[in-house]
Amino acid sequence: MREKGMTSVELAKLAGVSSATISRAFAKDSRIKPETRRRVLALAKEHGFRPNAMARSLNNSQSRLVALVVNTVANPAEGEGLDLLIHRLQQQERMPLLLCCANHEDRSQLMRIASTYQVDHVVLYSDAVSIDDTLEIFRSATAIVASSEPLEGRAVSDVRLDSSVASAEIIDRLAALGKHRFSYLSGRASSFVDKQRMAWFAAALKQHGLAFDQVVHGDYSYESGFKEAVLLLRQAPPDVLICANDLMAIGAKDAAALLGIAVPEELSIVGHDGVALATWDCHSLTTILPPRNAVSDALASIIDAAPNAAPIQRVIECTIRWGRTTGMLAG
Repeated sequence: MREKGMTSVELAKLAGVSSATISRAFAKDSRIKPETRRRVLALAKEHGFRPNAMARSLNNSQSRLVALVVNTVANPAEGEGLDLLIHRLQQQERMPLLLCCANHEDRSQLMRIASTYQVDHVVLYSDAVSIDDTLEIFRSATAIVASSEPLEGRAVSDVRLDSSVASAEIIDRLAALGKHRFSYLSGRASSFVDKQRMAWFAAALKQHGLAFDQVVHGDYSYESGFKEAVLLLRQAPPDVLICANDLMAIGAKDAAALLGIAVPEELSIVGHDGVALATWDCHSLTTILPPRNAVSDALASIIDAAPNAAPIQRVIECTIRWGRTTGMLAG
């Protein structure tokens, strides 16, 4: 039989303080005399007391839960970004509640279940869930958009990436090498992020009197990158293949190897997201990515802002990590 732990009322009586003081002693940012906090925490440790987080949330109307609405953690780009953010949230003594929506039949129901936990904040990473649905379901939470979907006048905080300058730099350098046949391997047709990325490259190509000769469609997976690249390279091989993410770019690189097409001499390949896998020597992929920690730091700072603060918009300029797939190593 589980031993019954000490209650906060019992600890307060033992310490000679009020129950409210007990709560404040365990709250990171509360005002309490240092010596009182030390005494309460020492007695709590001695008697095995642990504060009830759910009870505290009822008392101060804050659960310190943050719902993270993502497509899938199987994608390295999402998984690596979430790892950084989760560590930042834990430093703030907040607890993440992870919702993977991509393969869930009823995403709205999944979010409704999560909303019953009195979530303080919700971060929308997923482009498979609309902003309006998120705002409707998490009515009492502060919403932050990290999917780059247009806000269109909504009073919501957001963090978005800008790859326009990096895209132009890549096109300028490849065009200077005489590359003129460009193709694009997209992700999901519904992805606003993908459409935006392709538009930035298209605008840069236009400055050189060029355009994408072909646009083929994958699904962000390695398998789709490999399959679509094999078909493309057999039919009308381009000089440059720009991919919507790194996994498809790595698949395209392996497809080129299968067909005996030399990278980067005959085919240059560019990815997006800057996942760790892309830096491996066997891949050495040229890719576009935000500065490390920039997105997680921006999201964490918005989450840590006052509950009644005005919506905050952050734009993060992306950079290029050059690799051997374009023949241009960093430095």
